[in-house]
Amino acid sequence: MFAEVIVDIAHTAVDRRFTYRIPEELPIAVGHHVLVPFGMGNHAKEGFVVALKETTDYPETKEIVKIIERYPVLLPEQIALAEWMKKSYHCLFVDALRIMIPAQMRGMRIKEKKVRTVALAENIDPDAVIESLERAPVQKRVFELAARIGAEVSVSDLNVFYPGCTSAVEALIRKGILIEQSETVFRRPSKLKIHTPEYTLTDAQSHAADRIRAASERGNGDVLLLHGVTGSGKTEVYLKAIEDCLSIGRQAIVLVPEISLTPQTVGRFTDRFGDRIAVLHSRLSAGERFDEWRRIRLGIADIVIGARSAIFAPLERLGLVIIDEEHEASYQSESQPRYLATEIAAKRVKTVGGVLVLGSATPSLMSYTRALSGKYELLELPDRVAGRPLPTVEIVNMRDELLMGNNSIFSDKLTERLSECLASDQQAMLFINRRGYATFVSCRSCGYVLKCDNCDISMTYHKTEARTRCHYCGAVKSLPKECPNCKKAFIKQFGIGTEQVEEAVHRLFPAVKTLRMDTDTMRDKGSYEKLLSAFHRREAQVLIGTQMIAKGHDFPNVTLVGVVAADTTLNLPDYRAPERTFQLLTQVAGRAGRDHLPGHVVLQTYEPNHPIIRFAKDQDYKSFYHYEIMERKKLLYPPFSLFVRIVFADRDERTAEHACLDYAKRLEIEIRSILGEEGKQDLLLLVAAEAPVARISGFSRYQILIKLLRTKRLKNAIGAITAFHDLHRDVCSEVQLEINPQEMF
Repeated sequence: MFAEVIVDIAHTAVDRRFTYRIPEELPIAVGHHVLVPFGMGNHAKEGFVVALKETTDYPETKEIVKIIERYPVLLPEQIALAEWMKKSYHCLFVDALRIMIPAQMRGMRIKEKKVRTVALAENIDPDAVIESLERAPVQKRVFELAARIGAEVSVSDLNVFYPGCTSAVEALIRKGILIEQSETVFRRPSKLKIHTPEYTLTDAQSHAADRIRAASERGNGDVLLLHGVTGSGKTEVYLKAIEDCLSIGRQAIVLVPEISLTPQTVGRFTDRFGDRIAVLHSRLSAGERFDEWRRIRLGIADIVIGARSAIFAPLERLGLVIIDEEHEASYQSESQPRYLATEIAAKRVKTVGGVLVLGSATPSLMSYTRALSGKYELLELPDRVAGRPLPTVEIVNMRDELLMGNNSIFSDKLTERLSECLASDQQAMLFINRRGYATFVSCRSCGYVLKCDNCDISMTYHKTEARTRCHYCGAVKSLPKECPNCKKAFIKQFGIGTEQVEEAVHRLFPAVKTLRMDTDTMRDKGSYEKLLSAFHRREAQVLIGTQMIAKGHDFPNVTLVGVVAADTTLNLPDYRAPERTFQLLTQVAGRAGRDHLPGHVVLQTYEPNHPIIRFAKDQDYKSFYHYEIMERKKLLYPPFSLFVRIVFADRDERTAEHACLDYAKRLEIEIRSILGEEGKQDLLLLVAAEAPVARISGFSRYQILIKLLRTKRLKNAIGAITAFHDLHRDVCSEVQLEINPQEMF
């Protein structure tokens, strides 16, 4: 027998299958992680078995050296998925395979954890042993304890009873009284268990769950969009859908967009399903991630909860995928392969005959359009549970505040509402989508802005660290006392971040306990769980944060949400800026009044009459959708067109620029040739220029932005673009192609 192996080397020259002979003593199967001789020197390299065959055309083949794990690490379905990803995302085959297993498995950097245990030897006389140990009191006590336990016990547990008894244990092993053994254990992440009372689904929830179950019975790989207002009980529908899935012997994946949502989600799901749940996200330790992955692969866990990469969980009987807050951009990978988790999920359920449920209070325009067209099945939860009203939303015009002499962070209305909330012993959440103390540092004399040396980005001032930090590459600088450009002492911080908001709360309410949730405060392992648990226990009255606090969280005592700057994202140079602003404002407003207490929201803005702000105030998704879809139709933006973005990055700026401009000229010829005379108007835009963020981490960046009309010729045009890219992807250090890019920077 022979095996086709993808060698674990990320290079286009070796991105193909290599044939190896299988030794008779090795039980090789598809998906095995193996060690093979490779290259002229037959160096041992890791690889993945992707196919088996009985014959080969090669006269001589090398032999597989060994199996690394005793079980296949990849499912046949995952291998097929990796092949599809290679074609769809224009990545290397091995790059797609790598993301399906924990990174530390490569290079054999992680192993199963074994605990040293001991047990009583067979056929021993306890009385005789005790008599023989009279002059060794510690050994005697250890033996008596082991005899009372009467089962295998870890040496570490014995040390809890008798600290420092390891040498006594060693002596008992040498005497044949104890037998040394070992036990494999799973390193488990801590879980926040949230008790939820028995719950009866509403009619709307039952209808949605029934439709999901019917789609599962059809087994056609259907996609359903669950559109429910904030607080409408989408999670209860998810739980019922998972129960139905498990009842027919299948398994489920639940994706959440932010790691900050994982503890609360896992807590609710653990209360319902116990240890059947495994968790996968980047904040786990290497050992925890490896062991959670093993629990899934070995069939011990059959529900997986996690962030984007959890979509690759090795479930053999996958029947249901749920993507909560499906509109979130975080489901798009920012590194190769640049996959979209929603697309991967749709491909997986289609392959296995499962169901994909996309849930959101503010679905993406693309998803809602597909639902209206019948491509997705639309499910709706139009009301909050128990008839609770949506929060009352007030818009404050910050220009009027300035005219009245209020130049503080908080408007009079927000200060008043916050004072009432705190006096009533209720909780508040304050949202500002900027971390740090000030968003940039500038000279008031010459206008110089302090920028990162590695990136074309202004540095953010962090008062708690007393220095500035780049939010792209992480570089830090001390705050200069004078302007580096004009040498005058007119350096000042501008803009508002979470640190400054927290400082302002403490000035107004010195006795109030606050918590801050942003990337800076959430660096330590377990920090999400600790902070959310503390706020849930009401150890703080005010939670201040970025978009981490904007969605999914359910705190019964939160009655006030303050949006410090509602239009921060509204005018970004991205056609999706209005959509993302509406989504963010609607989601964060939905955190208020989720229990029996009514909720209030204060939106502070400099554009109070902007339609997007008004739609967010009214929590009116459908009016927003119809407005925004007409705006996009006027400008021929997606879904009426499609963007393609190709980014060129190199440490040498001239290399990146030349590669981009030359590539663009030749690519345009290819596209126009494919479109022909009939489709010459389909190419709406093809521009090659410096990227909006011209430098990141020392790499100069240029980009080609292509805009194509959606016609019957679009598929051929995309085919020409991807074929050209596959032939010319090595013109500089990095060339990344992205169809329908999630970010335009």
